[in-house]
Amino acid sequence: MVTVQKVESKADLKRFVKFPFSLYKDSPYWVPPIIKDEMESFDPNKNPVFKNAEASFFLAFKDNQLVGRVAAIINWLEVKDQGFPKMRFGWFDFVDDLEVSKALLDKVSEIGRNNNLQFMEGPVGFSNLDKVGVLTEGFDHIGTMITWYNHEYYQSHYEKHGFRKEKNYLENKFLFASTDPKIFYKANLLIKKRYGLRELNFAKSADIMPWVDKMFDLFNETYSKLSSFVKITDVQKEYFKKKYISFINPEYIKFVVDSNNEIVAFAIVMPSFSKALQKSKGKLLPTGIFHLLKAKKHSKDVIFYLIGIHPDYQNKGVTAIIFNEYYKTFKEKGIVNCIRTPELAENTAIRQMWKSFNPVTHKKRSTYRKDL
Repeated sequence: MVTVQKVESKADLKRFVKFPFSLYKDSPYWVPPIIKDEMESFDPNKNPVFKNAEASFFLAFKDNQLVGRVAAIINWLEVKDQGFPKMRFGWFDFVDDLEVSKALLDKVSEIGRNNNLQFMEGPVGFSNLDKVGVLTEGFDHIGTMITWYNHEYYQSHYEKHGFRKEKNYLENKFLFASTDPKIFYKANLLIKKRYGLRELNFAKSADIMPWVDKMFDLFNETYSKLSSFVKITDVQKEYFKKKYISFINPEYIKFVVDSNNEIVAFAIVMPSFSKALQKSKGKLLPTGIFHLLKAKKHSKDVIFYLIGIHPDYQNKGVTAIIFNEYYKTFKEKGIVNCIRTPELAENTAIRQMWKSFNPVTHKKRSTYRKDL
């Protein structure tokens, strides 16, 4: 018999965070989070997303063994401001036992019905900057710090419990060595001259900070028309600024500004921390921080995390400016692999933007939906 318990204490929350460490202990592809960071992201006193969202965390037990977990989430900005009656769920992990996955999903659906929501969808996080989707293809590729990895049996559990695919995501990569700079070098000069634009590069994190709020404003404007987009609030901007921007290599953040110094495009790239996180085993101390700092400085793989272009400048070749700057940076650092984060399959504009790099789709993932 499966019993499901709500997380009520810090000790229970730590068990919630650490459950995947045992579930994936033999996997060479799973990338662990930093336990301390994961705990803080679930703390309403530390993560400002809880000003507009609420979450309940559940653990599943069978024969006195911990066998699963799930986070049941309501983003009230999504529900009330956008009129999107969705019950979210994420951080959904379980052993290959249909009784276990059903018991956890039943808890999520119960909360959704009690709040008069119409459907549930997952796995998703609190917002659009969180992890998304269950992996459906590409299980033999290492994960990243900004995606979930899962066993192959997950997909069949969703389907057997009556869920259907809601959104599909593609993950692509390409070899930097195959990049031809002539593709964007001349276009970069032409676009800058035609629209009065210029690039902004940074050598210090402190120089980026005055621009970050405007960058997130542009992020909101860029993606506002995509399905189920939830904007980044002012308090979240401050949170992400303090937690993440200072840890990203400043030379990996690129802006394009117009003659009035207004941002019209931006991109954020991160070094791959996957191997470093595996070595750290979820802990910064005593040696985890050194693995991460080494990866920050020396990783030959990079992940394109975010890219945003003002609607007035979309389809005008502005990305040529960004790519030209990254080419110079990556060549200097000896970058080998360029990896892109999950992108909605329906986002044809983003695929068009990358076509000159001959990307290969190496992973696919989906969210699943069920009416309540």
